[in-house]
Amino acid sequence: MSISLILLSFFNSCGTNHEEEIKGLDVPLMYVANYTQNSPQIDGEVDELWNLAQYSDEYIDIEGTKTPLYPTRMKMLWNQEYLFILAELEEPHVWGTLKQRDTVIFYNNDFEVFIDPDGDTHQYMELEINALNTAWDLFLERPYRNKVKVDNTWNIEGLQSAVSYQGTLNNPSDTDQGWTLEIALPWNALDRGNPSKTIPVNQFWRMNFSRVNWQFDLINNKYSRKKNKEKGYEPEFNWVWSPQGVINMHVPERWGYVFFTDGSLNDIPYPSDAALLQWMYSHYREFLSKTKKGQPSENAFTARFNGKGVRMEKIHTEGGIYWKTLNPLNNKTYLIREDGKLEIKDN
Repeated sequence: MSISLILLSFFNSCGTNHEEEIKGLDVPLMYVANYTQNSPQIDGEVDELWNLAQYSDEYIDIEGTKTPLYPTRMKMLWNQEYLFILAELEEPHVWGTLKQRDTVIFYNNDFEVFIDPDGDTHQYMELEINALNTAWDLFLERPYRNKVKVDNTWNIEGLQSAVSYQGTLNNPSDTDQGWTLEIALPWNALDRGNPSKTIPVNQFWRMNFSRVNWQFDLINNKYSRKKNKEKGYEPEFNWVWSPQGVINMHVPERWGYVFFTDGSLNDIPYPSDAALLQWMYSHYREFLSKTKKGQPSENAFTARFNGKGVRMEKIHTEGGIYWKTLNPLNNKTYLIREDGKLEIKDN
């Protein structure tokens, strides 16, 4: 089950420092991953068990404004041992060259998974796999905007993946239909980024999925990324499940919501604080941009949320600089630290 993009609006409020009207604020997509007692065979083929899962919406351009050249969609299931992902990628030329694990896989066409279990934008995981079924798994303590060094030594222990082809691999003499990727992620292999160390039964994880696709050249009848004589490689296409709004997957606050249902709930509501978070982070990013340019920035913002006024203000504490908002829906305090980490505290 997936839902289309939800639009929520904020309206003017009598703020002490800043007044604004925010309309049509895009919030991320949601997907509901169903439970299965069994496990699909990880062979790249769509077996009958996958009928238990719904397809996601077709992927969109990463900025959310263009329709991709080739469709992409996915399904998800889970059981007590694994999180399962099935991706179907239409592609008239299926090719790959990278065969060594933990090389920069997005230099080939690939499929990518991003996982932030607690949704705090820190300590998240990334997995990239190309059409040769070569994987690159890495762990990030913080997003790249914090100039962080990634941990390429981290591996998803017990990772299973397989690819099947609707056509032929690395054969430029024919036209293919695409390739199918099947992934099984052991829950316990994701513990480093999962503070609770538990399976998220009837809970949300923040996740997103990306597909990188390159224009290609044929050199000695072999595929390679297309080059421009003046500028080097032609830019890649980035097609994603939940739009990022910018050409950057490492903006975790823009990732979608995946809910892992055990089937016991009749109704699964969209997260009530999603729009509030997008409003907070939009101003946080504005603050970072102005600070980087040496420009003055507002210290407070106000709006209306669900009929009530909200105020976001910059505060200084022993722990550093934070942006603080009280969520009127749950009476919790939302804090965005200067490095972007989200903290939610009971009052």
